[in-house]
Amino acid sequence: MTRLVKDAMTAGAATVRPEASLVEVAQLMRDQDIGDVVVADGDAVVGVITDRDVTVRAVAGGVDPVSVSAGAVCTRRPVLITPDAPVDDAVTLMRENAVRRLPVVEDGRPVGVLSLGDLARERDPRSALAEISRAAPDR
Repeated sequence: MTRLVKDAMTAGAATVRPEASLVEVAQLMRDQDIGDVVVADGDAVVGVITDRDVTVRAVAGGVDPVSVSAGAVCTRRPVLITPDAPVDDAVTLMRENAVRRLPVVEDGRPVGVLSLGDLARERDPRSALAEISRAAPDR
């Protein structure tokens, strides 16, 4: 049986608009205990911003996190996948594009995110990555 992206993804992508400040992004990440946020203009996915993007592209560069937008720091035009795509297609896309997360879209709207951790839990639930992905976050 072919496993589908919807069987492995984390449903309910957290989103911000491109003009949201990095402070808003960081607060959303903190409050939802996540490391990535989809940047959407209306229903259209325009980017992905990760905790690493905030740190490396913004904080390390000395930018003001209140005045810099998510749209200015995010990875633009991310690789997208649909929930009904086979998981094998997602693996191929991640490998070919060297990405760790794929926003999952249905009718152009974000409905979830598929991460390497999700794939580890799906494909090898006893692997170290799967166990780390399941573990409660450090606080």
